[in-house]
Amino acid sequence: MAATPILDWRHPRVLGFTAEVQDADPCTDRTFLITAHQLIAARVRPVYALNERQSVSTTLALGRGSCSQRLALLEAVARGDGIATRVRGLLIDGRFWHPRFPRLRPLIPRQVVLAWPEFLLDDQWTAVSELYGELGALRAGGRFTNTGGETLFDAIARTAVDWDGGTCSSCDLSGHVLADLGCFAARDDLFDKHGQTLCLPARIPADLIMRRRTA
Repeated sequence: MAATPILDWRHPRVLGFTAEVQDADPCTDRTFLITAHQLIAARVRPVYALNERQSVSTTLALGRGSCSQRLALLEAVARGDGIATRVRGLLIDGRFWHPRFPRLRPLIPRQVVLAWPEFLLDDQWTAVSELYGELGALRAGGRFTNTGGETLFDAIARTAVDWDGGTCSSCDLSGHVLADLGCFAARDDLFDKHGQTLCLPARIPADLIMRRRTA
């Protein structure tokens, strides 16, 4: 539950945001997280930013963030409310994003490091993909296509985002997983060990362009 350079939940800006969620008076940790997720979706515009190490206080200040940056904000708000978090590291085939960027396919990295959050709810680690319910029930929402304006951050409220192939063929994303990198106490640790998807010289110019492009 500690604050980290990315999950800087002790920053006044993040504490203020956390207090807004608490003011909604959610009755359980799960409803707190759902309220936080919905507020982030409403307040933080989805863009294709690439800096995985951006602090959540910066994301809030900008009012925009990538799927990963918005998930990091959800983790930070959880820690600010006393809910323990960790991330599961997944190495995803870059072709997973081809439908979203059909004209930029040659520029998409072959492998993408994904930090997938988990929260300690009722003494059990619960993946963010099951925040709104069990995957078996969520699969009725239809598969995530990775096209249009819906991001992984948004999709978890509607459908099963299934990285392990435990639901049905339409929601099974396990074929895009190249490796399970294990669990880490914070996303900072994941990126310390495995690095970001793009190296710094490539990431800076790409981020300057993509972080202003709405998802």
